Amino acid sequence: MTMSQKQVLTVLGQYDQIRETCDFVCEGARLAGFDETAVFHIELACDEACTNIIEHAYGGEKGGVINISYETADTQFIIIFHDNGRTFNPDSVPLPPTVQADAATDTTIHETLKEGGLGLHFMRQLMDSVTFQSDPKQGNTLIMVKQLPESE
Repeated sequence: MTMSQKQVLTVLGQYDQIRETCDFVCEGARLAGFDETAVFHIELACDEACTNIIEHAYGGEKGGVINISYETADTQFIIIFHDNGRTFNPDSVPLPPTVQADAATDTTIHETLKEGGLGLHFMRQLMDSVTFQSDPKQGNTLIMVKQLPESE
């Protein structure tokens, strides 16, 4: 697959913008050839990424912006979130002890997620790669990658 043009969206770091962000990325995922299950996984990861940025980087709806982009490159669909909130060290987030027990039902995972603590783990389970870059001057960059489906 060849490189696609990068698509970019900027939204306010507010909860009512999460749907628009997810729709934007899901549209790109569908165009890239993902089936609805994979699109749903990408949507969940994007929802969690936005929520984490609003809650943790910006400390709530305090007026920061989130820049979102996606593109396909070779065999990958790459989603990038960038914010200028508080820096973040993903290694400081412990793996929740209830992950294995909760893996049996998506509802339990989703409910536990909303209580906090599982979001990062959840994003890593849904995507093929999740990396963070955090710099006090440049802000935070989250890069999530999903392998493109094999073309027939």
